[in-house]
Amino acid sequence: MTHACFITLEGLEGVGKTTHLKSMRQVLTAAGVDFLATREPGGTPFAEEIRGLALARRDEAVDPVAEMLLIFAARAQHVATVIKPALRTGRWVLCDRFTDSTFAYQSGGRGVDATFVERLAVEVHDDCWPDFTLYLDAPPEVALGRIAARPRDRFERETVAFFERVRETFRQRAKEHDRIVEIDASGTQESVGRAVEQALHGFLDAHRRGQQP
Repeated sequence: MTHACFITLEGLEGVGKTTHLKSMRQVLTAAGVDFLATREPGGTPFAEEIRGLALARRDEAVDPVAEMLLIFAARAQHVATVIKPALRTGRWVLCDRFTDSTFAYQSGGRGVDATFVERLAVEVHDDCWPDFTLYLDAPPEVALGRIAARPRDRFERETVAFFERVRETFRQRAKEHDRIVEIDASGTQESVGRAVEQALHGFLDAHRRGQQP
């Protein structure tokens, strides 16, 4: 291995990110990679407090820009105190969500101007973008159906139309960025798991050869 890599996993609620993060951790461990697993929003005590504010159900309507600023506040803390320090010491980072989610949820879903999101991303982490991203894709009806029985946070209670917009933005970003690999997550856990592991192995092999995935 050469330099430490930043890997992210993205997708709607219900696509199986938690399950497949476990598989990704197992692949990295078996490959002898020293890595840190973290999540967004969150990843530090302060950022986790902000996460609680952003996800909590409330009677008051939350302004989309206010919501986005909360997400970026948590991200600024996370990048500065966890992600960058780990990468600088040669430790890889595996993160559940990052700025692709902000484009999808706050811009695609809420309608915040994408150029505003881009400007904030440049200010907060322009020198720290993922090297490789797996995007788990499934129709909202399928994904939300999988979490129907559990208590839902403020985002999970959004409409199918909202999640359609989020999904479309994720898929568009996957077309625009070579680092993003889209995986069909509508199948069985086993079939999706095999696809996730195959994609990650492909990235690791390319990295060992010193090539871009």
